[in-house]
Amino acid sequence: MSSSRHEAAPLLGSVVAGRTVYDVLRSGAHRHPERAFLVSDDGTGEHLTLSWGAMLKRTDGVAAELQHRGVGAGDRIHVHLPNRPEFLLVWFAAARLGASIVPTNLASVAAEVAYVLQHSGACMSVTDAEGRGLTEAAWDAAGIQRPILECETDALMDLTEGEPLVPLPESDAELAVMYTSGTTSRPKGVRITHANYVYVGEVVAGALRMRPDDRVLIVLPLFHANAQYYTTMSVLVTGATIILSRHFSASRFFEQAIAHGATLSSLFSAPMRMILAKEPAPHWQRTPLRAIIFGQSLSPRELARWDELAGVPIFQIYGMTETIGPPLMNPLFGDSRRSSVGRTTLGYRCRIIRDDGSDAQVGEPGQLLVGGEPGTSLMAGYLNDEEATAATLRDGWLFTGDIVRLDKDGLVTFVDRDKDMIKRAGENVAASEVESVLRDHPLVRDACVVGVEDAMRDEAIAAFVVLDGGDGETTEEDIIAWCAERLASFRVPSTVDFVGALPRTAVGKIQKHVLKEDWMKRKAGA
Repeated sequence: MSSSRHEAAPLLGSVVAGRTVYDVLRSGAHRHPERAFLVSDDGTGEHLTLSWGAMLKRTDGVAAELQHRGVGAGDRIHVHLPNRPEFLLVWFAAARLGASIVPTNLASVAAEVAYVLQHSGACMSVTDAEGRGLTEAAWDAAGIQRPILECETDALMDLTEGEPLVPLPESDAELAVMYTSGTTSRPKGVRITHANYVYVGEVVAGALRMRPDDRVLIVLPLFHANAQYYTTMSVLVTGATIILSRHFSASRFFEQAIAHGATLSSLFSAPMRMILAKEPAPHWQRTPLRAIIFGQSLSPRELARWDELAGVPIFQIYGMTETIGPPLMNPLFGDSRRSSVGRTTLGYRCRIIRDDGSDAQVGEPGQLLVGGEPGTSLMAGYLNDEEATAATLRDGWLFTGDIVRLDKDGLVTFVDRDKDMIKRAGENVAASEVESVLRDHPLVRDACVVGVEDAMRDEAIAAFVVLDGGDGETTEEDIIAWCAERLASFRVPSTVDFVGALPRTAVGKIQKHVLKEDWMKRKAGA
């Protein structure tokens, strides 16, 4: 990538073309300063509305304050916040300064956040009154002392004066490091650039035929890629409006959409099932929503019930934090099949390969590879992990580890994920992370976990534990409590089975499919 804006000619044919997130915000604020940028619904009935002009002014004020506190280009700001305006302000302020954000999951425990703080080298934290205690505990656990800004105490929403006196960053500058579970024992930090964010905004906005009068309801957490990539950035590049819900509520989803005139939204299958589990109301069919994109499959029965109760058109997509945009997506118009993840989107290339690297045939399952440009349409890489980056990004292809199948109509169906990954209510859980905690228990000699079917949350986590046979006794409840103290709630096993040994292959690899099959048989016979 170029080192100067004046040397960016090779990118002129790109939708990114050297643009930064702050460039896009500033341009929109100058074109339509009075248009609503953000409507914040915190669930209390009081709604805060900020125009594009006000959002830019507050962004500059927060950037000036961060600069005053020593934040500069290349620094990383830890963000531990729910869906509140300050999350967006700190993110955009970092974009102005050439800094980056490091969001953490609100369900994380102190030990998990401490690892992120250490690994990322974060220079400070931004949180709120509710998250202050955990953030302080995380810094203590990391053995580091850094400043903590609290939304309420430091009145971030009131910072409207000043403009930082630093050059604008380049589009290839890092703007976020988002930690995602992998197949290793520790999460990996995905490095995301300004160009990445602008690119995904353009891809999704184009696919959804977005207009400046669209109002996008965000109920998924901003600390995840989905809400940042697909909804916030598509609004930013379009000049539309964000309706930001503090928390997802299955009972309030359609009420919020109607109250705020929302036209678009994004969901996972787990919250959609939670919505379907609620008592339907006649007004659900009167929602102004014209489309919802969603990730992770719904059953034919669930799709039919969605149509019956809600009637909002839904379109399944496929994407990872590492792919930046959704490389596969059902089209808004034309040949769409909600049971599939659709077709390759504009700007991406996709391949399906066998284990030997050759191309799979139509109808044959294989690993999905996504082709693109690292730092623009694909992640820039993993932070401080050249080996993992090289294994994932090879010659312009991102190896997803997910198994898919192409049908005769050119649509792609998701078959299975990397066997060591468990998907729980929209969260990626690396089995190895949970197994590491289980094995740390003083009475456990060996352990493994598998994902098993769960009607509401996609998968539950079933743990299989081999005790060491020494002194001391433990129970299923004790093991679950041990995990709950060390893992976010969505990573804690739902069940624990004590077994004499784990089935292994001749080379010592645990045969997880055997354990999973046995678990399912016992459940069926219960």
